[in-house]
Amino acid sequence: MVHRRIWTTTLTLMCLTWAGLVALSSTRPIGSAPHAAARYEQDNPTAQPKYATEDDYGYGGRLTDLQRTGRDTWYFWTGGNQNFWVRMAELTDGNVDLLNYVDSRRHGRRFRELGAVTQPGCEAATGADEFGLWMDTCAPDKLPDAFGQPAGIVGLRRFRNPKFDPATWNAEKYRTQPKGMQPPYLIGMACGFCHVGFNPLNPPVDPERPKWSELAGAIGNQYWEEGRLFNLKMTPKDFRWHLGNRQPAGTSDTSRFATDHNHNPSNINSIFLLGHRPTAMEKMPDGTERAVPHILKDGADSVGVAGASLRVYVNIGMCSEIWLTRIDPVAGLSPQQPFRMAEARAKCQGWRDTEARMEAAEAFLKTVGPMHLADAPGAARYLAEPAAEVSKGARVFGRECAQCHSSKQPPTPLSDAAARKAWFDEAVQDPAFLENNFLSDDRRYSVRELGTNVARAMATNAQKGHVWEEFSSETYKQLPPVGKITGLYNPNKPEDQLSVDVAQGGYYRTPSLVSMWATAPYLHNNALGTFVKDPSIAGRMTAFNDAVEKLLWPEKRLGVQSIIVTSTPSELRIPERDKPVVVPVGTPVDLIARVDPTRLPEIVRKRAVLNLLSDETLFQGFRRNNIAPDFVLDRGHTFGAQLSDEDKRALIAFLKRL
Repeated sequence: MVHRRIWTTTLTLMCLTWAGLVALSSTRPIGSAPHAAARYEQDNPTAQPKYATEDDYGYGGRLTDLQRTGRDTWYFWTGGNQNFWVRMAELTDGNVDLLNYVDSRRHGRRFRELGAVTQPGCEAATGADEFGLWMDTCAPDKLPDAFGQPAGIVGLRRFRNPKFDPATWNAEKYRTQPKGMQPPYLIGMACGFCHVGFNPLNPPVDPERPKWSELAGAIGNQYWEEGRLFNLKMTPKDFRWHLGNRQPAGTSDTSRFATDHNHNPSNINSIFLLGHRPTAMEKMPDGTERAVPHILKDGADSVGVAGASLRVYVNIGMCSEIWLTRIDPVAGLSPQQPFRMAEARAKCQGWRDTEARMEAAEAFLKTVGPMHLADAPGAARYLAEPAAEVSKGARVFGRECAQCHSSKQPPTPLSDAAARKAWFDEAVQDPAFLENNFLSDDRRYSVRELGTNVARAMATNAQKGHVWEEFSSETYKQLPPVGKITGLYNPNKPEDQLSVDVAQGGYYRTPSLVSMWATAPYLHNNALGTFVKDPSIAGRMTAFNDAVEKLLWPEKRLGVQSIIVTSTPSELRIPERDKPVVVPVGTPVDLIARVDPTRLPEIVRKRAVLNLLSDETLFQGFRRNNIAPDFVLDRGHTFGAQLSDEDKRALIAFLKRL
């Protein structure tokens, strides 16, 4: 039986599909040759700001006009998605309601309760406004009206609702039942909601009241608890509450709306060295070939960064008048249909306006360079290893890691493994090796080879006939299937291992290791390492040390205790059934969350309690219908486990300096 102790190392959603977002860009391919050696500072003279000022949102005049326009796009531009969020409040009976989410009565505890970042310059309301709503008091932005105004949380913007009718408005009724009622304000979402996080080089004195100088535009909010955005009114009695509240912080389920019934939250990417990210030649849907990066965890966004970025905006509500006709955004009870770019460009003003901003956004994101631990306050205490140990760690990295975790590769392909290791052993000793090194080859690798949890690799939204068909390359769609994965843990009978046939996809791209000291926990799902809700240098280093040790010493991992289980008895609503069924405490969440809900009536039949771990017939029904029956979250990627303890310590000394 699965271990009944709840995995408590994670205090826990969704940058929605934007968890895979790594950049905004113009429509032309971006990136440089993987062997570029020009110094980052020379290529980008206005690069990484020092965050010593509150002026210009912490950038202190360091950006060009084009970069500043891109920064404003990244931080504040919603693309007109605010109407979508009113619709979601209606469809979910207020469980998803951005207007409730920004309620000023949470000011001073938003980080603690939601992992959200209060916008600098916003103060708590002293009372309800003329409409009975509690809204932060914020200094107006000097931005065009199309950006709206601050809503109190970084990346969320407030707009007047042209459909608002004061005669039918009732604030208290709206809080309990928003369906059919237009609120006075619309709340829209920008990329910055997920991607603006606390600055590792200038940590906040008070995470509940940060300054602009204490925020960084592309580090990713690894403390954000997305699941709480989607169960604002739920209680532990509802099974879906456990789905949201047990989701690891800093992750986003990219198929939460465009559902493929495959619960697979993935970490929110940090964005570094965008101009030096490797590319690969891929066949586009129109038959042409282009050099593009691989963006989502499985490399599915493969038509160029601009296309990937526009998909992100669509998945947070842009062009919802079109998009919502292609999907069932809540339950996924109807089949997906492809979202067509040409139709969006012709019919959706938000698409055209956002597409026009991509060049500026690319220019801004190309200013983001690495954040080195050595530049953080008080870092000396964490960098006390002798130079000889660090040098040894670099050589270990060259032999064991760099073949995948380096954008600088041998100038000509070397088929001989020994020759490749010899090349890297010499390359890593050159001080220029780390300059402009994306620390990833950005290639896709089979989940069979990696051994990590299979769920995210089995996402299908970008496959042919699905909603994001046009946003993935033909090369991606024609990848050979990985096939059968065996040896998966069985929470019902551990002695009888499970298997799954990966008929489509089954790949993960190599993540970048840039500034990995500041971005633990690890793996694609933030499952490797203890979540530490502390953005200080000490907090980040505690998380780094725990995660990197579990990476290299797999015996220290949680293993089966990383399985997310329900913490109390709860109820699950079944389609076409009047009464819910009871889900016992300790039930693995993903046993249910990765099953198409249209299959539930047949599986459950007349049962009143889902005794999944004692009723063999019931368990087998859920297993057969489970899209990805792989429940241990922190398994796999055991490369380096065979090293000596001395080599592991030296490697850690090197990794913390990346």
